[in-house]
Order: sequence, then structure tokens, then C-alpha cells
Amino acid sequence: MIQLLFMVIFSEMAVIMVLSFKTPFRKLVIMGLDRLKRGRGPVVVKTVAGTVVVVMVSSVYSMMEIQKRWVDDDGPVSSTDQVLMVRYLLEATLMGATIFLALMIDRLHHYIRELRIRRKTMDAVKKQGQGSDDKKPDGFDKVKSLEEEVMTLREKLKQLESDIEAKTKQINAAEVNTVALRKQSEGLLLEYDRLLEENESLRGQLQSLDRKLSRSDSKKNL
Repeated sequence: MIQLLFMVIFSEMAVIMVLSFKTPFRKLVIMGLDRLKRGRGPVVVKTVAGTVVVVMVSSVYSMMEIQKRWVDDDGPVSSTDQVLMVRYLLEATLMGATIFLALMIDRLHHYIRELRIRRKTMDAVKKQGQGSDDKKPDGFDKVKSLEEEVMTLREKLKQLESDIEAKTKQINAAEVNTVALRKQSEGLLLEYDRLLEENESLRGQLQSLDRKLSRSDSKKNL
């Protein structure tokens, strides 16, 4: 049991050393840990860790029992109890160290994965930034062409405004002329009506004169 715990501790220390430094074996260890955390791996690891914790608790309990026996017995301590005490203490210490190193490996693996993901995102952002920098000249040309189009449109707008002003002046002049023509036509209509009245009055006068002349001629004939 103790030899197995020593082997596990040395193995965990070796894994921690490999994860701490960038070596060719680091990728292999990370891949192995990734596979271990998939599928049934976490269940197996939790089962083993639970078993180790239970054995460690039993060792601590046995140590407490031996110490209680020493306190209760006033006589000398037996060599068997001393050997068992040392054995249980060593086993509990080794099992605690095993669990602690396993937690360290888990945290190191987690932080390394997070660091790799962040590096990938940073590289992607840098590539996007470089792509946008490469596309800047095309964007500048587009902006320049758009500015030229805006200038031409402004010139056309000014020309249209001047044309509109000229047309409005012509329309105003035409309106003034139409008003004058209306007034003139109204005056002509009034003059025409007056002339018609004078014509009718003259006709009436002529008719009365004709009647008088016809009467005078008839009297002379008699």
C-alpha cells in the first residue's frame, strides 16, 4: 500500500513537472487528461478519490484509537502500537498528498486549456485586425469616390436651384402678364358693351329719324 502510494505521488509530481514546462510531452499529457475527463473517466476518478478518502479517514480514526489507548493506559506503550501509529500516519499523509497533487493536476490542466483558448481567440482577433488593415486602402478609395460623387451631386443641385429660380421668375412674369391681360380684356369688354349700347342708341335715333322723314314725305305728297 505504501509503495503504491509512493509510486502514485511520484507519478503525479512528474505530471505536474511536465505541465509546468513547455516540453514535447506536454501535449501528450494534456491529450491524455482530456480523454480522461470524457465519458466514464470522471466517474472512475471520483470513485478512486472517494475510496482514497475513506481509507485515509479510517487511518486517521485508527490513529485516534491508538492515541486514546495510550492516554487510557498508564503503562508503557507497546512497540506494536508504535509501529501501527507510524504506519497509519504515513498512509494518511501519503493519501492526503495524493489527493492534493491530483487537485493540482486538475487545476493546471484547466488553466492551460483556458490559456490555449484565449490565445486562439487573440490570434483570431489579430488576424481580423490585419485583414481590416489590408482592406483599408480599398475603403479609402471608396470614400474618395463617394466624396467625388457628393461634389458632383452638389454641383448638379446648385444648377437645378438656379434653373428653378429662373423658371420661377418666368412664371411670375407670366402671371403678371396674365393679370395685365385680364385687366385689359375686362376693359375691352366694358368698352365693347358701351359701344353696343351706343350702337343701339344710334340705331334707335336713326329709326326715329327715318320715321320722321317718312311722315314728312307722306304729308308733302298729300
